[in-house]
Amino acid sequence: MSSSSTNRINLFSFSGKMRTLHLTWIAFFISFLVWFNHAPLLSHIRDSFGLSKQEIATLLILNVALTIPARIIIGMTVDRFGPRMVYSLLLAVSALICFVFASSTSFEMLAISRFLLGFVGAGFVIGIRLIGEWFPAKQVGVAEGIYGGWGNFGSAAAAMSLPSITLLFGGEDGWRYATALTGVIALGYSVIFFRLARDTPEGATYFKPNKSGAMEVSSRGDMVLYAIMKLPLFLTIALLAWKLGPNNIDILSDMTADLIYLGLVVLYFYQLYHIVSVNRSILREPAPEFQRYKFKQIAVLNLAYLVTFGSELAVVSMLPLFFMDTFSLSGVEAGILASAYAFMNLVSRPGGGLMSDRYGRKKTLMIFIGFLAIGYFGMSQITADWWLPAAVLMAMGCSFFVQAGEGAVFAVVPLVKRRMTGQVAGMVGAYGNVGAVCFLTVLSFVSPKIFFLVICASAIFTWIAIAVFMEEPEGEMAEILPDGTVELITVK
Repeated sequence: MSSSSTNRINLFSFSGKMRTLHLTWIAFFISFLVWFNHAPLLSHIRDSFGLSKQEIATLLILNVALTIPARIIIGMTVDRFGPRMVYSLLLAVSALICFVFASSTSFEMLAISRFLLGFVGAGFVIGIRLIGEWFPAKQVGVAEGIYGGWGNFGSAAAAMSLPSITLLFGGEDGWRYATALTGVIALGYSVIFFRLARDTPEGATYFKPNKSGAMEVSSRGDMVLYAIMKLPLFLTIALLAWKLGPNNIDILSDMTADLIYLGLVVLYFYQLYHIVSVNRSILREPAPEFQRYKFKQIAVLNLAYLVTFGSELAVVSMLPLFFMDTFSLSGVEAGILASAYAFMNLVSRPGGGLMSDRYGRKKTLMIFIGFLAIGYFGMSQITADWWLPAAVLMAMGCSFFVQAGEGAVFAVVPLVKRRMTGQVAGMVGAYGNVGAVCFLTVLSFVSPKIFFLVICASAIFTWIAIAVFMEEPEGEMAEILPDGTVELITVK
């Protein structure tokens, strides 16, 4: 068999690595379907509970908040126990939480279950490791793009289908049956995935980290940068506690908020302890040359995912209500039109991965981040005076570059350090949720116009960081087999 036929991606194949790809993007699709089953139904939920604008904003923020630590935890867990077990369990548990959300009888119950459902968003990290195990470097970008793009389409599927399903069930509880249905789907697929998925191709080694609790780094400077990049993950949770505190939404008391702040400080220093403990050897001397990698690559990817996926999460959450209020549309109409933003995932994210594979990782990422900034500036200009199709086209054009940028980011992640791909994907993915929480917090205080302009400015800053600090992946990365021999994995 020729190498070209071996390396070709055939989307109509359902065997070998292609079966793994299809199984995995469907799992991620269902994760997103469950994660954003509330967004197109917010008008129904608002009317059912008589929610205020601030309470709606709180639900949106809570939905993405837990995913920040969840992606870190899931990243470490999948590196240790493998994607098959972890993804199956995540889908099953998320289905049960979904049922609680659908049966909520108070705002507090809605808020807690929505917060817990943020954990399903961590499923993305699992697939990144699994796809990286099955596809070579020359294909990993487009494969990860297909996985992420087709999976992300779950939010568009929710926006297009759930309002109609709600009307089909009818009555005041129609939205409850519609959201519960997504939980049934997740529970059923958790069994299918467990039975059919495999962690690696037959005969391949599943590399695990040498130590757990923190990522291994290569130098003292990288250790310092790692500690710095950990800090925003904790500050974002503190921001959420402040937003829910007595000076804002007033769900948390002063004492509860203060305890959360204190707990975050303790947890951050505990994380610093783990970072030093795991990397104690490099305090004496740097890691061997063949095992080194540059942590600044991860830092840049963190920022890039903050403005790409972070903005997507925020916009997907608010866009149905934005179209509904701006153009006086019904919930069904607004949901269908807003789904156009996520609809682009079908081609844009795979396209971003494909361009990265063919034309270079850094150059591709810079192009998409640049046009992303322009796209959000355009969205900031949308008003009720716009022709509605033009507003939808603007959203679709912006979303193309947002999601292609996501594909470009995760075309690099599996090429940093194979045995830590889950942890790298977890940290990068968590920064996407950092962006979502920050952008949605901004939205709760300002108009949609300013919201879009803030994202635009963040993208410009990130473009500069990529230009100055990112290096094009090249050469090979080394991993040590159980028998002590070294395996070289091509990254270009």
